[in-house]
Amino acid sequence: MDIGMNTPDGDFSLRVSALIINNDQLLVIKHDNYDCFYTIGGGVNLNETSTDAVIREILEETGYLLPVDRLVFIQERFYNINSARHHEIVFFYLMKSTDVQIENGTCTDHQEEKLYWLPIDELQNTNLVPEFLRTSLTSIPEEVIHIISKE
Repeated sequence: MDIGMNTPDGDFSLRVSALIINNDQLLVIKHDNYDCFYTIGGGVNLNETSTDAVIREILEETGYLLPVDRLVFIQERFYNINSARHHEIVFFYLMKSTDVQIENGTCTDHQEEKLYWLPIDELQNTNLVPEFLRTSLTSIPEEVIHIISKE
């Protein structure tokens, strides 16, 4: 069960996201019903570490068992969907991924989601969420960066 809660004032969730980079390209997902790309990831389960969660999510969505390299970003994200308020905290992990062989258009564990490799130097012109990733991956920081975004 994902860590999160729904209240009359809004929803909260604790999530993880994988930064899988190979040959200066980022592995992302595109859902058939949405116009944006997003990173592989999902909710952290109760009594599960965030590192275990990101490894599990990658395995579920790609079939690959990838080790974590390191934590790069922590994002506190506040946004609205259809006037419903959402608050999430997301841990973005850089993964060790030198041998990932996934072709563009490969389905995840959900038929309506496809995997794509996007060149990092073209991300600023891509509809990628969260938005900070469009420019943050050209030079990945050595220290963990804390980001607060209100969308």
